[in-house]
Amino acid sequence: MNNMQGAFVQGATAYGRLLEVFIDGHWWVVGDYLENVGKCTKRLGANAYPHLYGGSTMSKNFRGSSPKVSGYASPSKEIQSRFCK
Repeated sequence: MNNMQGAFVQGATAYGRLLEVFIDGHWWVVGDYLENVGKCTKRLGANAYPHLYGGSTMSKNFRGSSPKVSGYASPSKEIQSRFCK
């Protein structure tokens, strides 16, 4: 009876390994999820409250985004208002 390597012991060992991998995998997935939620929350916070994250004004963050400054999307014809006749 010193070597108890029967079907029950082998089944319990296999179940323990499966459970260990299952739990470890879930911890990995939950950790990645929480890390991404944290990064996204920080990014949203920096956009909503730039003064808390080192930014001073919103115009500083969006410099060069207008078509006049960047040179993109310049109109090729005159634009008339739809309601003025």
